[in-house]
Amino acid sequence: MSEAVLDEQLSPKGFDASGNEVDLSDFEESYYRPGQVQEILKDYDKSLEGIEEGQVVSGRILRINEKEVIVDVNFKSEGIIPISEFKNVQDFKPGDEIDVFLEQVEDSEGQIILSKSRADFLRVWDRIYKAFENNETVEGRLLRRIKGGVVVDLFGVDAFLPGSQIDLRQIPDMDAIIGQTFRFRVIKVNKARRNIVVSRRVILEEDRSAMREKILAELEKQQVREGTVKNITDFGAFIDLGGVDGLLHITDMSWGRVNHPSEIVAIGDKLKVKVLDFNENKERISLGLKQLSEHPWKGIEEKFPESSRVRGKIVSITDYGAFMELEKGIEGLIHISEMSWTQHIKHPSKIVGIGDIVEAVVLKIDKDNQKISLGFKQLEPDPWERVPGEFPIGTVVNGKVRNIAAFGAFVELKEGVDGLIHISDMSWTKKINHPGELLKKGDTVEVKVLDIDPEKRRISLGIKQLSEDPWEVLSQQYQVGTEIPECEVARILDRGIVVNCSEEVEGFIPLNQLGQDTNHPSRIYKVGDKTPAKVIEFDLDGRKIVLSIADYFNDKEENVWFEYLALYPVKATTEAKGGKAKPKKGDAEPDAQKEVAAETAAEESEPQKETSVNESEEATPAAEEIPLAEETPSAE
Repeated sequence: MSEAVLDEQLSPKGFDASGNEVDLSDFEESYYRPGQVQEILKDYDKSLEGIEEGQVVSGRILRINEKEVIVDVNFKSEGIIPISEFKNVQDFKPGDEIDVFLEQVEDSEGQIILSKSRADFLRVWDRIYKAFENNETVEGRLLRRIKGGVVVDLFGVDAFLPGSQIDLRQIPDMDAIIGQTFRFRVIKVNKARRNIVVSRRVILEEDRSAMREKILAELEKQQVREGTVKNITDFGAFIDLGGVDGLLHITDMSWGRVNHPSEIVAIGDKLKVKVLDFNENKERISLGLKQLSEHPWKGIEEKFPESSRVRGKIVSITDYGAFMELEKGIEGLIHISEMSWTQHIKHPSKIVGIGDIVEAVVLKIDKDNQKISLGFKQLEPDPWERVPGEFPIGTVVNGKVRNIAAFGAFVELKEGVDGLIHISDMSWTKKINHPGELLKKGDTVEVKVLDIDPEKRRISLGIKQLSEDPWEVLSQQYQVGTEIPECEVARILDRGIVVNCSEEVEGFIPLNQLGQDTNHPSRIYKVGDKTPAKVIEFDLDGRKIVLSIADYFNDKEENVWFEYLALYPVKATTEAKGGKAKPKKGDAEPDAQKEVAAETAAEESEPQKETSVNESEEATPAAEEIPLAEETPSAE
């Protein structure tokens, strides 16, 4: 054997950090005793025995920095683990012994690759898989929310809890349960992906099913049970009695008015309810809340005796009145007719608003139908009780015209008390077509009290009664045959014209007494024209004076008649209403009285004089004419 080969075999060999073979003969032997280097190398090689990739080994923490944890596993280099793999890194310190998973002996830089999370997973894997196989219940703590669910700490490893598996129903505040410990069932595992899925819902469903059977076996009518509000709708709330749901209808929530169930209950509320009814299979259960308290109408007559004053809040307004809550579950109706003695109220909202605290008088109690009639106006004395004494019939008073209608004018005699001057009581001699011809709103007028009806709250007033009836005198002044040289046309009617015989006296000239052949007076006259006429009828009882133009010219010279025709010819149809013009001196017909009667009956018809003072405002149905809903208290 050559010397060179022999030297090569005897030279001590070793490996550098990269695994390359190196000659250790360069080390000065003076640093070591003879044979020490070989012993060191032998011990080192021995320490590496049994360290293989894919195994869990024990290590010691050397250092902890912001990003990494440096671990010594008795290998030729130190291992590095990301700090994110330590759930509670503050619980660890240098020198602590931990189990780590050896993923790679050396990477490209000669570093050993370790993992704590994989070591933790493998340490508990058998336990988790056993729970999965045997359908066992395990405990875990909710760590944090992630997309689609929550991360659960299960035996020190992360498991996934889907959002749909957290509870039987949606949890309103997920953050509120983070950090809590619950029981779970492992429903899916994948060792290769280190994927563990757990469910809390399956456990709750099992508990619920067992509880449901127990509750259905015990359930009885009139039984009081505790439940949790599960869902709220417009018509009520569903209550979970512990495995079985019941409906708490809105009408069974409170003796008082409830606009929406959310005013009484909220999702998640725990409350006691009474079992009112259920079907044969106990699938539909009716529950009640108000039935746990005494019926508020019990002893109602003692609580709110008739004629007593009460105080409450306006809770509802309708066209016919307002509802006042006296106490929870007890409401009374203030009918629109009971709101004021004198004021005409178009709508209750003009007097009160929802939420107003008001005072009223109890008028009537109907306990059987749960109705209470209340009144506002009874808080004050009825002003009409003193009216007959203050305004006796025949009294002359001054009043203010408050309103004008087609049939008359309303005059305020004192605050809240009006009287009516009917159109027929405004003048003895003149035909008044509308009260606005004599009066206007706001005028102060002198009137005479003609009649009083306190029950109907009506006062009849008159203006013409302030003076004597002049028709006896006029019967002498306007005897049949009396000629009036000048009458002023006041109104033109279809059947004739109304003329002013004097400032205060009117007469009527029928169409057939105009002396000319025409089908309408407007073809000859206009308002303001002057014409002579003769009295052909004086009706004292009917207060009528009938005149004739034709009779007036009968005994006059013919040239006078033609001069008159020149002043008032019959106009063509293009100029005035009517047919052909045939001017000629006509004779008065013997039945003129019948013509006048027909004309005046058609033209002088007027509304009934018996009119309520309340008609001074817009017409409103009387209280007794307003239909009341069956469920609302009626005003008496």
